[in-house]
Amino acid sequence: MHDDDGGERHSRVEEPRVVTDPDELAQLEARNALRQFDAVCLMIEEWLQPERRFKLRASMVLQLHRAALEGLSAYAGNYRPGSVDIEGSSHQPHGAHLVPELVEEMCDYINDHWNDRTALHLSAYVMWRLNWIHPFSDGNGRTSRAVSYLVLCMKLGYKLPGTRTIPAQIADNKKPYYLTLEEADAAYKSGQVDVSALEDFLGKLLACQLMDVYESATSGKNGGENRFH
Repeated sequence: MHDDDGGERHSRVEEPRVVTDPDELAQLEARNALRQFDAVCLMIEEWLQPERRFKLRASMVLQLHRAALEGLSAYAGNYRPGSVDIEGSSHQPHGAHLVPELVEEMCDYINDHWNDRTALHLSAYVMWRLNWIHPFSDGNGRTSRAVSYLVLCMKLGYKLPGTRTIPAQIADNKKPYYLTLEEADAAYKSGQVDVSALEDFLGKLLACQLMDVYESATSGKNGGENRFH
């Protein structure tokens, strides 16, 4: 389930392709990955100003989606206009007419629990829930990982160091990511919100990101280029 940009599972929706040439597509996706990363960093810098109090907004989700899909999709920065299927998953997202309300509810959960939940829980919740809603025709995985990273950094109160970011690590190996999302889905079907497996998974990736910083500092090697996917 739950992804759209490679791997075993992706969205299946009728949408005319804006770019058909594989080389051009790869170049645009690489460019947009950097643009999305820059957009997240800019949001972090803006909302860490002392006079500002962070709240997750649907407009932020749409902005990060636009950064990832600009030039690739006619619906960049917009919710899907119709239904969507997810290949490789039994999960069937709700109809398009419910998407705006569901995204608002997701944002409310993050904002309402900002002070009584851990950074990893909030980050895991938004990553799972945005995938579960599947609000876009394409780019759901990329956007969920970007929003999750934004929430993690904002809850911690600083932009995380390191170039091998959590979203980049997931992009390199999506199988455990899919499995933890499926576990959260199964729990939700039984009436529970349980993203503990995803929390553990993100915690390990966070440790790897910070260890990468340490290894760069002790080896004298350049950490490389920041990226999300």
